[in-house]
Amino acid sequence: MKINPRSFGFKLWSYFILFTALIFTVLWLLQTVFLQGFYNSMLIGNTKNAAQKIIENSTSKDVDDLIDELSHDNSILIYITDTDGNVLFSSDEFKGMHNNINKPHTDEGSKPEGMPEKVKKRAGYRSLPGLYDEFLDTLKASEDDTAEYRTESFYVYGAYINYYNNTDEKSVLYVSTTIDTLGSSVAIISMQLVWVTVLSVVVGFVLSWFIARRFSAPVGMLSEKAKKLGEKEYKDDFRKGFCTELDELSETLDKTNDKLNKSKDFQMELLANVSHDLRTPVTMIKGYAEMIRDISWEDEKQCSEDIAVIIKEADRLTALVNEIMEYSELETKDAIGDFIEVDLSSLVKKTADRFETLNKPENIVIEKSIEKGITVMGSSSHLERALYNLMDNAFRHTGESKKICVSLTAEGETAKIEVKDFGNGIPDSEIENIWERYYTSRMRKGQGVSGLGLAIVRQITELHGGKCYAVSTLGKGSSFIIVLNI
Repeated sequence: MKINPRSFGFKLWSYFILFTALIFTVLWLLQTVFLQGFYNSMLIGNTKNAAQKIIENSTSKDVDDLIDELSHDNSILIYITDTDGNVLFSSDEFKGMHNNINKPHTDEGSKPEGMPEKVKKRAGYRSLPGLYDEFLDTLKASEDDTAEYRTESFYVYGAYINYYNNTDEKSVLYVSTTIDTLGSSVAIISMQLVWVTVLSVVVGFVLSWFIARRFSAPVGMLSEKAKKLGEKEYKDDFRKGFCTELDELSETLDKTNDKLNKSKDFQMELLANVSHDLRTPVTMIKGYAEMIRDISWEDEKQCSEDIAVIIKEADRLTALVNEIMEYSELETKDAIGDFIEVDLSSLVKKTADRFETLNKPENIVIEKSIEKGITVMGSSSHLERALYNLMDNAFRHTGESKKICVSLTAEGETAKIEVKDFGNGIPDSEIENIWERYYTSRMRKGQGVSGLGLAIVRQITELHGGKCYAVSTLGKGSSFIIVLNI
């Protein structure tokens, strides 16, 4: 299998291995290089804490039991002596009390007053370590009655205390612990870390490889899916459920593919359906221009008529191109833009008045019934375009009456715009198809420019969250209705 160093899977695997190496490097440093220092600091901290507890409880009658407990739990050596170095009490982790070892104390008067009888009768204690004199000198020289003494192998902490509440003479607390004892332990830990590291790296190497493949597989599927966007063999075979973000990306690719196919279909349909409409006015313009050049250029009246035909066909061609561009723009949008509050009552009245003025030579009559104060959220220019297209469609199909009815009413939470003509009507078999692109132009042999007028109306209405439909009676006319939310 060929490995691509720049692939997602390889990079994910590499970063996982790097992360593993970093973790084990930190582990090695903590368990070998810094272990002794960390261990020593913990021992010294425990020794100080034990000494502070003894100091706080030095006047208690149970202080000896506390010393035995602390020496056993913390593996430390503890002495209580007088200022001359005579041992009053000692304890370590192996034996709570040391009797008959050295310096028998048979004189009960040598013990502090108030000491329990059982303690006074003890024969002797463990002898002092060799560094005690240096420690005592350090303690005598201190200003706060505490002292710390440290060698390569030992740490000592001490202080003056009132042992058994002896106020006549202060006693000396000596607490020591052995440090720097991990030489052999570090070697054992290092050997153990070698085996742990080798096994972990091998397992991590294999596991990270499978994890990287598991993560890269859906990414690779999406990559192949993206390469086929807009193609006929595009398949939605992505297995969802692995990751929310990848599922959303797959859905986005599907929507993009639908839009690309829709755009391709529109382009093909545009070429197929508009080519004839474009060819007709261009042919007319060329034919009448040649006629002026060859025949009627000397006949002023005929020349004027021919030029009028050329201008009319040029206007038709311009309108056709404008409608195609407008519909193409609407098809590629998911939304028109930021909506504003639109006074629909004023917009309908203004559009109807302007349409009536523009078509005054045709003797068009527009009956208006418009409720006041109706507002909607939307795009004023697009709503005006949709209403104009409905009135233009009604005018082209209204017949000899040349009469159009335009009304605006509020019905609950919706506004209803209705444009009615009095033409031949639309058969029931065609009523659902009139909103399709080019249907009027091709199937019904309509009188529109391109057959896109009603399709533009539907697109604008849907982008405003509304709906449009038509009601027709053969021989009596048709009503085209837009419903919008107030």
